[in-house]
Amino acid sequence: MNSAPRHIRVVAVWLLFNLLVAIVEADEPAISFVNDVQPVLTKLGCNQGACHGAQYGQGGFKLSLRAFDDPADHVELVRGALGRRIKNSPVEESLLLTKPLMDVPHGGGRRLKRESWAFETLVKWMKQGAPGPLATDRKLKQVVVAPSEAILQPGQTAQVSAKAVYEDGFEEPVERKASFDSMNVSVAEVTPEGLVTATGRDETVVMVRYLGTVSVCRIVVPFGQSVGLENFAKNNFVDELWVEKWRKTGLSPTKNCTDEEFFRRIHLSTIATLPTPDEIKAFLADTDPDKRNKAIDRVLQRPEYMDFWAYKWGDLLRNNRNSLQKKGMWSLHNWLRASFRDNKPMDQFATELITAVGSPYQNGPVNFFVNGYQEEWTEATAATFLGVRVQCAKCHHHPYENISQADYHSLRAFFARVGKKSSWEFGIQGGEFVIYVNDAGEVGHPRTGAILPPKPLGAAPSDDPVDRRRALAAWLVDKSNLAFARNIANRYWGYYFGRGLVSPIDDMRVTNPAANAELLDALARDLIAHNYDVKHLLRTIMRSHVYQLSSLSSPLPLGEGGRRPGEGPAAQTPANSTDPHTNPPTHPDGDNRYVTHFTPTRLKAEQLLDAVDFACGTQEKFPEVPLGFRAIALPDSNFPNEFLDAFGRPRRVVNCECERSDTPSMTQALLMISGGLLNRKVADGNGRIAKLIKANAPADQVVDELFLCSLSRMPTPEEKQAALAEIATASSPQEGYEDFLWTLLNTREFQFNH
Repeated sequence: MNSAPRHIRVVAVWLLFNLLVAIVEADEPAISFVNDVQPVLTKLGCNQGACHGAQYGQGGFKLSLRAFDDPADHVELVRGALGRRIKNSPVEESLLLTKPLMDVPHGGGRRLKRESWAFETLVKWMKQGAPGPLATDRKLKQVVVAPSEAILQPGQTAQVSAKAVYEDGFEEPVERKASFDSMNVSVAEVTPEGLVTATGRDETVVMVRYLGTVSVCRIVVPFGQSVGLENFAKNNFVDELWVEKWRKTGLSPTKNCTDEEFFRRIHLSTIATLPTPDEIKAFLADTDPDKRNKAIDRVLQRPEYMDFWAYKWGDLLRNNRNSLQKKGMWSLHNWLRASFRDNKPMDQFATELITAVGSPYQNGPVNFFVNGYQEEWTEATAATFLGVRVQCAKCHHHPYENISQADYHSLRAFFARVGKKSSWEFGIQGGEFVIYVNDAGEVGHPRTGAILPPKPLGAAPSDDPVDRRRALAAWLVDKSNLAFARNIANRYWGYYFGRGLVSPIDDMRVTNPAANAELLDALARDLIAHNYDVKHLLRTIMRSHVYQLSSLSSPLPLGEGGRRPGEGPAAQTPANSTDPHTNPPTHPDGDNRYVTHFTPTRLKAEQLLDAVDFACGTQEKFPEVPLGFRAIALPDSNFPNEFLDAFGRPRRVVNCECERSDTPSMTQALLMISGGLLNRKVADGNGRIAKLIKANAPADQVVDELFLCSLSRMPTPEEKQAALAEIATASSPQEGYEDFLWTLLNTREFQFNH
């Protein structure tokens, strides 16, 4: 070799070098389009909704949203634009690289660097012939994120690792492939490689997405230092788990509520009805240390319980005469009332709805299927019984949840054999549909056409030879499945606290975790252990010390007037704090996700109208029903009433808690201040004030009565003195009493459950 001419030696060295390169390249593992290239495009943001993943793509280049359609994406990359996106030689000049490198103009800006792993992966894939999806591609089983939770101080960092576990048992670290996103950058920021930096005090999650699967790491940045937790009375496991959460987040609870506040609160929360003056007086005079628990038991037995919860679930199930006809509306309403009258277990309640057949006029649950068809039933079932919004997955993989398009249509397959046909049993004008089960019917994947077996979300396929829905119901209420129980527990927690442990209530997904996940699971397990007894769940919630906290948000350490159960008389509300809603929040947890105090919640439209009627001693007359029907007892929301409409009652046309509006408005204020309804009721000739005057009740007793029937408490001496003085200036006692009652009804203390 040394004696050979120089040019021959150069050629030999060149040939040897290329041989070594060929050997090295031959030993390199094949680049998978599904498991390597698609994650690159996702991590670079190419297939996001704001880029080429938009409905019509960008610049003539369209990818599926976050890589949910591998075959279509491969065709678009390799054959789209007349094949100009990939160049065979040299591959480095392919538009797929030069555009994100900004070597040529690119509307999305620079997304790629030459020295990066992403660039290297794309180059190797193209040099290997740009292969598409293969049957041999590994199938992802799960993404394991570590740590699952990190507690940091502002400025501190933590590395989040991600490991992919495939169905064949193979595992690999995927920090380079996975996409990392912070769900709240004001709390924590994260780099593309998973390095988290705490930026503010609160709690959030970092979402890790890989191959359509998402996992999360919870980031906690404590608000400060908790105080008084060691002396916080723990009435049950609800309190124990909140103490642990407060300790972790650095928060402290406020003092206990007064007996008056507690008594009013349980009535409004449970039966949407104010307690009577005599009931309040008897409760306050009771010296039994267990009187709060006994009051809870009594209120759960009140007949108003079935009226209120039938109305509440009527909202959720869209009980509406416009879509169900009057007969169907009344049929569903009566079934709901009977269910809550009998305290029907929620597993039986859900099963009867999901598997209903027959006439909607004769069998109330059948009305669940009168609204819409397969897709509507699928989405309503997921929202109502799982608290999951699946609409996104109808067309593409859910961007923030482990629900694929196949998952959506596999869930829809449970309803593929449910049919609707006309019936004339109630006459030609009856307008009745009968729900029945066909012998056949399948659901195909909208892209591939493959027949999909019925399969619950996140579970194995399941079927029933008679009615597929029975298999769905069996999975739903199976005691080993927490999903349904978590949804029920979260809904009722939200109804009682104004905010679910998961909020919004019907958006339960892995990237929207509960404020106290351990508590939500504990409530679900306890509900299952007690055979889905909702009254047991409500009793557990109301007996907790957390539910009995004051709505005054200032934390009050023990020993400074904050009574705990069994530790002495109730603290009296200061004279200058009669309206708890005028006290500004002092906790850094502004939206009170961690319930360090009871969140005052505005009375719902029906509650408020009934409360006005009770305080005034009047009865609102609704069309088509006898006098005495309360607003919370109406079967649907189509009884004309300006007051109820103004205060946000839902029309019951969508299956979402968000349909009910809690947004305050000028119309509401005007109705309370100068509306004809309130003035008419205050001055009613058969109302409370007229009866008090007819009975020649002393002025001080009238003031006491008006306080009790509106604010559910006795006035303080200062309030009583001011009220009597103001009433004395009126032209007549009646006018003075009417003005005073009108004033009480316009306080936030009356209009809120606190």
